[in-house]
Amino acid sequence: MRPGNRYESEESTQESLPPTRPARGRQFLNQMSGISSGIVSRFTSRDKPFYRRLWFWTGLSVGGGIVALSYVLGSVDRSLPDKSELKALVREQTLTIKASDGTILQQQGEATREQLALKQIPEKLRKAFIASEDRRFEQHSGVDPQGIIRAVWNNLRSQDVVEGGSTITQQLARILYLKQERTIWRKLKEVRLSQKMEQELTKDQILERYLNLVYLGSGAYGVADASWVYFSKPVDSLSLGEMATIAGLAPAPSLYSPEQNPQAARQRRNLVLQRMQEDGIITAAERQAAAAQPIVLKSSLPKRLQVESPYFTSYIQKELPKYVSADVLANGGLVVETTLNPTWQKAAEDAVAKTLRNQGRWENFQQAALVAIDPRSGTIQAMVGGKDFGKNQFNRVTQAQRQPGSTFKGFVYATAIATGKSPYYSYLDQPFVVDGYEPKNYGKNFHGSMTMRDALTRSINIIAVKVLIDVGFEPTIKLAHAMGIKSELKPTYSLALGSNEVNLLELTSAYGSFATQGLHAEPHGISRILNRQGQVIWSDKLQTKRALDADSAAIMTWMLRNVVTDGTGGAAQLDDRPVAGKTGTSDEARDLWFIGYIPQLVAGVWLGNDNNRPTSGSSSSAAYTWHEFMEKAIKGMPVEKFPTRPKLDGRKASIKAQPVKPKRIENRSISSDDDDEQENTRNSDDSGSSRRSRRRYQQDDNTSSDSESPRRRRRYRSQESSSSDSSSESSRPRRRYRRTDSDSQPSRSSRRSSSSANNSSGSSASSQQQSSWRDRLRPSSSSSQ
Repeated sequence: MRPGNRYESEESTQESLPPTRPARGRQFLNQMSGISSGIVSRFTSRDKPFYRRLWFWTGLSVGGGIVALSYVLGSVDRSLPDKSELKALVREQTLTIKASDGTILQQQGEATREQLALKQIPEKLRKAFIASEDRRFEQHSGVDPQGIIRAVWNNLRSQDVVEGGSTITQQLARILYLKQERTIWRKLKEVRLSQKMEQELTKDQILERYLNLVYLGSGAYGVADASWVYFSKPVDSLSLGEMATIAGLAPAPSLYSPEQNPQAARQRRNLVLQRMQEDGIITAAERQAAAAQPIVLKSSLPKRLQVESPYFTSYIQKELPKYVSADVLANGGLVVETTLNPTWQKAAEDAVAKTLRNQGRWENFQQAALVAIDPRSGTIQAMVGGKDFGKNQFNRVTQAQRQPGSTFKGFVYATAIATGKSPYYSYLDQPFVVDGYEPKNYGKNFHGSMTMRDALTRSINIIAVKVLIDVGFEPTIKLAHAMGIKSELKPTYSLALGSNEVNLLELTSAYGSFATQGLHAEPHGISRILNRQGQVIWSDKLQTKRALDADSAAIMTWMLRNVVTDGTGGAAQLDDRPVAGKTGTSDEARDLWFIGYIPQLVAGVWLGNDNNRPTSGSSSSAAYTWHEFMEKAIKGMPVEKFPTRPKLDGRKASIKAQPVKPKRIENRSISSDDDDEQENTRNSDDSGSSRRSRRRYQQDDNTSSDSESPRRRRRYRSQESSSSDSSSESSRPRRRYRRTDSDSQPSRSSRRSSSSANNSSGSSASSQQQSSWRDRLRPSSSSSQ
């Protein structure tokens, strides 16, 4: 065989045999390479570029959709409230003002007056809302796809909107944070908010908020309001049918309102009952019985429209900008906890109403005001700003600027005591003219030499002016401002008699500084302010400040107690505890005052007319009003005694006197028609009288005024009103509770003495006899007490 043939036969033999394993591997690789080359060639083919291929646009759409969705969700999340705000308890644009015991005084905006805890809401009422609004409430995480599909199917089948797809969580998110516009953007925010709320709150917390905030028609927010508005009963007294009626209102309160559309309300109630049966909440028998009952309405106005203590709540609203910023107020949702004591407030309202009803008619005043303050903390416990807030919203506690009359003498004498003067220091009560100004006592009679304590007790005008001259304008004004007077005080001689106008709140607060041994606390009515989440954004941390040294304050309290036990404030006495205070009237009895205190409470009363018309009353009426209020306020209050009067010898001055230097002083003689005692004391020197008075009062100091019987203390003492020498002013016959009052009308003997004094200055007794009885009883316009 030729060599070539041998090789040929070998090749032919190898081709006929199956390929070996390495050969098969090489063959597979060659095939894959061919496929990849084909794919590459197709994609790189110039006859159809890649951007015209389906795969390209599909991938681009999916990727772009993912990026767009991420951006939208990011934008939605950035527009949502902060995580800390997801625990909001109330709606925006609401304001709730509460008393010290938590009771609601006033509400503004979309709020419920009764914020119920979930356990206070009957279980069937809770489940009625779940069956009606969100049957998978316990299973979903804020959004319920099954519920949406079911709602769409039921609505299509019924050819009407019979079921909604929003969960209770979504509805709560919409109530608290979103507006009611129908936009995709709002729906996206609602979904995201619901998911976040489910992460931050428990199901019970979500349901509780919803049941307290959901609007249920006729001005009712929450189930408690709805129960009252439609059936005038609390939620725990609702029947099964009434619960279903209320639960059925949530989707469309106006459409399903039993007041406006009773037939639709009945159908909706029955649907809720049916769902409750389907969910195993009630039995078929219970459903049938409830569905057979008619809807019996007993309508009432929403409780949030009721306003308690309106003068006080209006004051609180005006005070709020002092404590929170304008932005916080604009956002709303605030709960303001105040210091008002509802029991004391009721006592104050009753006392004012009684005085206006009784004394007001025959003493010719139409308005009254009362405020009570805890002097240790400055918290306002009660406030009555007038007769009828509905007719006149002017607050006579905080807005009325009136002349305080003799109540201002407390600051004049306090300044004198603080400069080191003894309460037994004497001044001569006689006709007196300084730089052309002539102060006159209320009864136009004079008493010769008197101690400062006695002059304050009898409210002697001339001596008050002399004390002011001795201590100076600037120290007196500075002390009054430190003690709490905010109004402008002018350095005039009439300052001693209360010619500068103040308001009742600041005057009462200032007297509270006497009760606290010289410490002053700013009066305020707000204890805490809470935001929508229930977080405290402001709390009362006000500090007291030293206004008067403790010894001087104790001496003043001792002197002011004497005003109540033996002077013009007798009608204010309390049976079981000591009282200190001061009466006051302005010219022609236009303003009648009493400011009094015990260690735990200071209260002030003003009586008068808004048009500044003179009254025919006396400050005893104000003192009696104070007594009527305090008698109820002190029930259950422990008795506390005032500090004992400190030693007078060796006392150091805490205020430096800056005596006024008048250009001209004229001391006129007392009329010869005055009684012998006045004639004898006219020329007596101050020091001798001071020694006699000091000995007399030192004997009395060891005898407590509390030893007098309550009946004797309150008795109207006719012997005081019959003697022109025992008081600078006395009262015409009053009721039994009346006491002699240096701010009241002069008695007959006082008028005889006044007539003599008037004769010396050119006035005749005959002209007085010819005047009417009302004119004769009216106080002189030339004096102030």
